[in-house]
Formats: sequence, structure tokens, C-alpha cells
Amino acid sequence: MGDEALFKAFAQDIVYLKQSGINPIVVHGGGPQIGSMLSKLAIKSDFINGLRVTDKPTVEVVEMVLSGKINKEIVSAINQQGGKAVGISGKDANLMVAKKITQMPDPQSNEMKEIDIGYVGDPVEVNPHIVEVISKSDLIPVIAPVAIGRGGETLNVNADTFASALAARMQAKRLLLLTDVTGVLDENKQLIPSLSIEDARAMIKSGAISGGMIPKIEGCIEVVEAGVEGVVIIDGRVPHCVLLELFTEHGVGTLVRRAERKRGKA
Repeated sequence: MGDEALFKAFAQDIVYLKQSGINPIVVHGGGPQIGSMLSKLAIKSDFINGLRVTDKPTVEVVEMVLSGKINKEIVSAINQQGGKAVGISGKDANLMVAKKITQMPDPQSNEMKEIDIGYVGDPVEVNPHIVEVISKSDLIPVIAPVAIGRGGETLNVNADTFASALAARMQAKRLLLLTDVTGVLDENKQLIPSLSIEDARAMIKSGAISGGMIPKIEGCIEVVEAGVEGVVIIDGRVPHCVLLELFTEHGVGTLVRRAERKRGKA
């Protein structure tokens, strides 16, 4: 999002997929933009285990930035490349119903502990009808990861967690997670081309996978176990990374799947 050329290339990739008969669904985050807006408004923001602590004023900013600014920027970019994108959020047609996160594993003991991080949710119900209707037409859905709570409250959901829950519910063929790193790295900082579920869990437990990568990998595991063929963590800084992953033999980034299948590096 911060590089105009990369942003344009991503939009081109999405349009090409749609024209090729593939139905892409775009779920976006916006951490840096949210952080920037919170700073301008002098609202303090902290993170716990990669998740933003979100009080009432913060969740209002989160929704404003995600559903308003970023969502429409992505929609416009895709439309400018010849696509027909439609922007929605998890609140539309109750697409994503979530509950407040009240427990998280302690980083030291890995035991679950009570915690209050405000209006941050975990998906509990996915109603994909609106996405299915959009995808079956010539339109491309672009979704902001803002969910609705059982009581009607707005909940901030980690974008990767949101995308993972939606992919699992819709039995997507592939889930691509675009990041600002090359993928999952080993102890020598070298890219790991593929990971089995067992290896991924072991790396989380050992601390080899930490911070914001934890929800990404946990989402990967859940999605694969739910029936999605594979999840790929790829470097969004690589021009046309989406097409490179889907249409080249070796792909790019780290592929997580149930039974590990070795593949070469890009």
C-alpha cells in the first residue's frame, strides 16, 4: 500500500485473475495507516501478541481507516486497472460475527490467561452469502476486517485471522497472505519454502515464530485443517507476487499445507 508501483501491480494481478476465470477475494489490513491516524489524534496504541489493544476511541478510528480510506483506495486501484471491485466490511449482511478475545496464551508458559484488549474479536460465525453473490458475478469483493459482535458492537479482527476464517468457510483453493517479509525464515534467516502443520506448530512453541507472524501461522494451520489445500505467506514487496505464486512452478514465499511437499525457492 505504501508503494504506488507495487499497489498498481497488485491491482493488475487481481484483475488478471478475474479475467482468467479465477474468483479472487481481497481481504485487507491497514496497521500502519491506523497507527498513523492514531498518532495524529494523540491516541496511545499498544500491542499484545501482535494484536492491537483497542478501546472505544481506537475502534472508531480502526473502522474509519479500514472501511473508509483503505477499502476505497483498493477498490479504486482495481477499477482503474479494468476490474469492477466492490468494497464491503465484515459487518455487511453479518458476513463476520465475532466475539471479544478474553484469553490469550502467556508467551512464557503458553498457558491461557485472562486478558482485556478491548474491542478485538475472534470470528465465531461466517455468513459468506454476500461474498458468494459478488464473486459469482463480474465483480471483485474487497473486504475490510471489521466484524460485528453478538450485541451489535464493532470489533477489530486481525486481517489474517479474518481472511483465514473466510477462506475456511468458503473452502477456497488457496489463501495468499501478503506481508512485508520474504516468508517464514529459519534460524539462519533463510526462507523456508514449505512447512508442514507439525513443523509450524513446533516453530511457534520454540519461539522461532513470534510477534505478528504468530496469528498468521495459526491462521494458516486452522485453514489447512479446515480443508483449504494450502496457505502461502508471500512478500508483497515483490512485483506481481500473486501471479508469480499461482502461475510459476516454484512459487514464492512459504507454503503451509497438511502434508509437506518440498518445492524449490523462487
